[in-house]
Amino acid sequence: MTQKHDKFRELAEGRTNKALEAIVRLGKLSNRQLYEWDDAEVRKITKALRDAVADVEKKFSAPKGAKENKFKL
Repeated sequence: MTQKHDKFRELAEGRTNKALEAIVRLGKLSNRQLYEWDDAEVRKITKALRDAVADVEKKFSAPKGAKENKFKL
């Protein structure tokens, strides 16, 4: 593998593991004995997570050199 690919794998694994750990911590907030929340708050959290994942997927599927959020008339 190339040096760039090695660096990508190293960073991707670390960042993905941190994101997964953060999601697990969010799930622990569901304990009703310790926390109080309503459904609207949970929907906002899950929507934010889905939107963030969709943005990542979009970035990886964009053609090389394509810029995000281009303005067109």
